[in-house]
Amino acid sequence: MPVQLIEPEKILGCRILAIDDEEANVVLLRNLLQREGYTDVHCLTDSSEALKTYIDIEPDLVLLDLMMPEIDGFQLLEAFSRHDAADEFRPVLVLTADTTIQARRKALALGAKDFVSKPFDLIEVGLRISNLLETRLLYERVRAV
Repeated sequence: MPVQLIEPEKILGCRILAIDDEEANVVLLRNLLQREGYTDVHCLTDSSEALKTYIDIEPDLVLLDLMMPEIDGFQLLEAFSRHDAADEFRPVLVLTADTTIQARRKALALGAKDFVSKPFDLIEVGLRISNLLETRLLYERVRAV
């Protein structure tokens, strides 16, 4: 069994922001996160509120849909990267129905750290969320030294 470098309680206490214009997807993500034990979950269906919320709550992880009206996920990735300091690691996990290689490449080029196609496997997404949060916490630990 792998050694756990970060205590599970610290991972479960991380702040997560989920952004998807489909209410059903937000409910699914919220239920998944709560079932896993995450305690600080914020969800949005209006992408026009995403940057303000991102700045206000400073999430440890963002779950982001790409295809949304008004402001799409690509625009939000650009906005998030303009807001963050150069030495900051705030991972974004893209969850999208756009399975094209162009979308995947563009999202990763704009700073997304992981990419999952919808419909997704709940267990896999839960593991990816935990892994990204553990990486962020380890990064913050190293930065503090």
